[in-house]
Amino acid sequence: MHKIHEVLRLYHQSQMSERAIASSLMLSRATIGKIIRRADEAGITWRCRTT
Repeated sequence: MHKIHEVLRLYHQSQMSERAIASSLMLSRATIGKIIRRADEAGITWRCRTT
């Protein structure tokens, strides 16, 4: 679950490419694409928490 959050954070907040995210998290680019696509389909994005 932690890696899913990190993928979405890097993609939306840091605007990293799927390839760069895959390299930094040691996941395949296909996995990153699936996570982003499924999150988009579910309407989930990254948002910063304010405490």
